[in-house]
Amino acid sequence: MREVVRLYVQIALLRRGPQDLPASRLLLILTVCGYAAVNALVSSLLPPGAGWPPQLAVDVLFTLAWYAALLQLTGRSERFLQTATAVFGLQSVLSPLLIASEWLMRRFGQDTTWQLPIAVAGLALVIWLIAANTHVVKAALDWSTATSVALVILYIVAGQLLVFALFPPSS
Repeated sequence: MREVVRLYVQIALLRRGPQDLPASRLLLILTVCGYAAVNALVSSLLPPGAGWPPQLAVDVLFTLAWYAALLQLTGRSERFLQTATAVFGLQSVLSPLLIASEWLMRRFGQDTTWQLPIAVAGLALVIWLIAANTHVVKAALDWSTATSVALVILYIVAGQLLVFALFPPSS
């Protein structure tokens, strides 16, 4: 298992890709469970916003549906297991940093001393997330970097819009 975690870190660092993972349904299920567990653990340490468990469930289902549809539409459905596993693996690695960044933004976002450094760190993490996902998408689809970046940004925006539609922010 340690070897798989190391592989996910290498995917998140853009050194390896989904092709380096076995096409295993069990590995995908375990990785999705690991992603949920990492999110639950970090969220228990850094209190998240209200309603995070159903939002996490929507995130997981949307990610699975997005990549299944994308790979089906492009005629590469045989790459689904490796691609989805790589996406959840790299997100498991980056989630603690993203959740901590979100928590810091909520906690210190109005403090002018910390506002800019926290925003810059959050932006850097989002850029890293886009780059790592682009690396996976580009390997899965054999498309250009620009097209892969656009698909990843569309995935992130569509996922956020879905979450906002299902869980509107309380006023």
